[in-house]
Amino acid sequence: MLEKERIAIERLKSFKPDDGYYLCYSGGKDSDVIKILANLANVKHECVHNLTTVDAPETVRYIQKQKDVRIDKPELSMWRLIEKKMMPPTRLMRYCCEVLKERGGKGKLKITGVRWAESENRKESAGIIRIIGKPKTNQKIADNLNADYRVTKQGGLILNHDNDSARRTVENCYRTSSTMINPIVDWTDEDVWEFLSHYGCNSNPLYELTGCKRVGCIGCPLAGYKQMKKEFARYPIYKQNYIRAFDRMLAARLRNGKPTDERWRNGEAVMSWWLGEDPNQLSLFEEET
Repeated sequence: MLEKERIAIERLKSFKPDDGYYLCYSGGKDSDVIKILANLANVKHECVHNLTTVDAPETVRYIQKQKDVRIDKPELSMWRLIEKKMMPPTRLMRYCCEVLKERGGKGKLKITGVRWAESENRKESAGIIRIIGKPKTNQKIADNLNADYRVTKQGGLILNHDNDSARRTVENCYRTSSTMINPIVDWTDEDVWEFLSHYGCNSNPLYELTGCKRVGCIGCPLAGYKQMKKEFARYPIYKQNYIRAFDRMLAARLRNGKPTDERWRNGEAVMSWWLGEDPNQLSLFEEET
């Protein structure tokens, strides 16, 4: 663990952005780790939480207690965003992540708590350094510097080695692309909890209260139907907010001439589909993606 901590700190020290790092703070255990590491590395950084409006109340209160975290509010709440997009967020159409969670830090080098252990998809699409945008330009620069890289399915570039060439590549590109450094990408869950325990960080109380391994947006489709139902049982007001948003969404679809299955008579019916309770129901939303 001491060696992993040392390596993570060195990764952060490898880059010295003039305006400092933009540390993406979600209020989860991984973001607690990167916040502590940034302080240990003594690198210039700003911790920012992009409020999604569907964070759990416990998460919001926990973040509010962090005196070194700035909370940015979105222009639209999740409820109004659903109405504007005229479809609920799905596993295929995660517009909420881009609009609510990833909106900040444009032009800055971001620190994230992404880890391979979180999912197989992340293992395929996240490395020590990840560059999104203008992939051909980034590839050309990486080739010229003989940097070791691979291209993601989304067209981004991943640099997996902390060598001099890779560092120069990132420093050359990060102001014109969305660039992230993932200092704990190779940490396990056990590593995370051992590190937090060592530094006396109790982390978000939801881990202990609910026994969940991850905390995130209430109603996130990526969590799966079972977890969504658990969350709505714990936070029924959020479920009602979604249903009201679905009602407004259906009205917006009608105004804009969007086709809507007749069985989606109201927001309750859309919620039933969203939770997978009517798997045979035609999904016009999925067709539109």
